[in-house]
Amino acid sequence: MFKEVEDESLLIKLPLPIQEIPEDRELTETVILPTNLPIKLSKPQIRTSLRALTLESLFAGVFYSIIGSALLSNFLLELGAGPVEIGLLASIPQLVNLLQPLGAYLVERSTSFNWYCMSIFIPARLLWIILVPAIWLVSSSNHITKHQVVLLTLGIMLVANIIEAFARAPWMTWTAVLVPGRLRGRYFGFRNSVLSLMNLIGVPLLGLGVSIWPSGTLQGYGAILILGIVLGLLSQGCQFWMSDVNPQLLKVVGSDIPQPYRSGIHLRFLNDANFLKLLLYLAIWCFAVNVSAPFFNLYMLDNLDIDVSLVTIYNGLGAGANMLLLVFWGKLSDRIGNRPIMLLVGILVAVTPLLWLVAGNDSISLWIWLPFLHVLGSGTWAAIDLCTNNLMMGVAPVTNQSTYFAIAGAVAGVTGAMGIIAGSFLATLPGAGGLLGLFVLSAVLRTAALLPLVFVQEQGSVSLGQLWRVLFSVKQQRVPI
Repeated sequence: MFKEVEDESLLIKLPLPIQEIPEDRELTETVILPTNLPIKLSKPQIRTSLRALTLESLFAGVFYSIIGSALLSNFLLELGAGPVEIGLLASIPQLVNLLQPLGAYLVERSTSFNWYCMSIFIPARLLWIILVPAIWLVSSSNHITKHQVVLLTLGIMLVANIIEAFARAPWMTWTAVLVPGRLRGRYFGFRNSVLSLMNLIGVPLLGLGVSIWPSGTLQGYGAILILGIVLGLLSQGCQFWMSDVNPQLLKVVGSDIPQPYRSGIHLRFLNDANFLKLLLYLAIWCFAVNVSAPFFNLYMLDNLDIDVSLVTIYNGLGAGANMLLLVFWGKLSDRIGNRPIMLLVGILVAVTPLLWLVAGNDSISLWIWLPFLHVLGSGTWAAIDLCTNNLMMGVAPVTNQSTYFAIAGAVAGVTGAMGIIAGSFLATLPGAGGLLGLFVLSAVLRTAALLPLVFVQEQGSVSLGQLWRVLFSVKQQRVPI
C-alpha cells in the first residue's frame, strides 16, 4: 500500500489538472496550515512544486519498476530462484516499514524536508550499482554462482529498503503540506495517471529490451538497471523545484498539547479511535492482499511458462487502465470522499484473485482473459491506492502527522510482510493447493478486511446510503477539474 505505488522547460510545459474554479481559487492562492506560525505557499509556489513532484514521480517510477515488478522477478527466476526467494523479495520492503516511526522521530529534528529526503534516497538508490558487476561476472565467468547473485540481490534489497524506510513517512508528510487538501484527489489522480502512462509505454519496452538483448537476458537486465539508477538520481534533482518546508514549523500546531505527546515518538494516536479503526483495516487488508499479490507474476512466468515480454505487455495494459481511471477516481473522491470508493471498489478487488483460477496458457487466456484480469486489477487498484493515501492524509492531524503516517506504514508493512511469508510457506506446502490455493485464501481475507472500514469516519464523505444517488448524479453532471 504504503507502496505505492514520482530542465526547467519541462517543468513549465508539464500541465496540471488545477484550474481556477471558484471553490479552489482562494485555496491555491495561499495555503495556511492551522498553526500559530503559518506556512504560506503562494499560488506559483504550489504550481511549481506540483509540477516538480509529478516529474520526480515519473523518473522514480522507472527506477522502481526496474528493481521491482516482473522485471526483477524474471531476473531472479533466470538465476534459479523459487517461490521462497520471490516471497522474500516482496516481503522485505514491507517488513522494514517497522522503522518508519524512527524516521518520523528523526525528521522532527531536521530543518528541511528536502535535504532530509535526499540524504536518505540517494544512498539507497546508489546501492544497486553493486549488482551490475555481479551480473557481468555471473554471465561471463565462474567467479560467482547464480545462487550467490540471488542472495546479493536480496541483500541489496534489504539494505536499500532499510535506508528508505527512514524517509517514507517524512516524504508523505512533505507531500501532504505541498498539496492543498481539496485538490488532493484531482492532483494525485493526474500524477498517478502520468506515472501509469510511463508504465504503459516504458515497462513493456524495457521487458522487450531484456528479452532481445544480444548477450542474454541477465546482461539485458544489467543494462536497464544502470538506466534505472541514473533516472532514480535525476528524480532527486527535481526536489530542488519543490518548496522546502521546515519540519519544526509543523510542531507549532501542537504547542497546547502535553509534553509527553510533543517529544519523542508520539503516542497520541492511541487515543484516536477513528485512526485505530483505520489501522485495523490496513492490517487485515495488507495481510490479505500480500498473501497472493507477489505471486501473480510468478504464476505466469513459472507455472504458465509465459515469456517475460508478454507479461510486461500485460502490465502495460494494466498501466493503461490505471492511467485512464485515475483522473476519474480522483475527481470522484473529491466529490463523495475516499471511504465510499474504497468500500465499493474493494469488493471487486476482493473477488479478483478468484478469476485467476480459470487462467491458463491457451490462446483465449493469453490474448483475452489475462489482459482482462490486468485491466480489471489495475483499474480497481487505482482507486484503492489513491483513496487510501488521501484518507490517511485526511484522518491524520497536522500535529505529529509524520508519526501517524509512520505508524500506519509500519502496521501495513509488518502485516503485509506476514502475508507474503505466509503465502510463500503455503505455496510450497503439500496439500495447500499451491498458488491457486493462495488466490482463494486471499479473496476470502480481502472480503473480511472491508468490515472495519465501514466504521471509519471521514469528514466530507457521503454515507453508504447516499452513495448510489451521488454516483448517478455524477453521470448527469460534469465535475470541474
